[in-house]
Amino acid sequence: MADATENARPLAARECKPCKGGVPPLKGEALAELQRQLGNGWNVVNEHHLEKEFRFPDFRGALGFTNKVGELAESVAHHPDIHLAWGKVNVTIWTHKIGGLSEADFVFAAIVDELLPTETQRYRGGD
Repeated sequence: MADATENARPLAARECKPCKGGVPPLKGEALAELQRQLGNGWNVVNEHHLEKEFRFPDFRGALGFTNKVGELAESVAHHPDIHLAWGKVNVTIWTHKIGGLSEADFVFAAIVDELLPTETQRYRGGD
């Protein structure tokens, strides 16, 4: 977890630092607090991973968003599972090295939300 100064910043404004392993996955109140901060329709599944479905008016919008998420993943060395279908993208995030969730997963998810084009905000799933 980050220090108090870092914790005061919104998740999307924090640095997405890859987990090196050797730390336990988030559980209990620490996990619940980050979920509250993240919001926006992200679901914590079995205290193991984050999931969200994003909806788009067509395949081109979904593909463009998928490519943006892929570029983000490469830039921060944090790679989610991405499922692309006509008009929707499912993103699943967890830290493989620890077999569960770390703060970096929540930071990454918050940044993913910011990649959504303004004109497709009304198509987002889970809100």
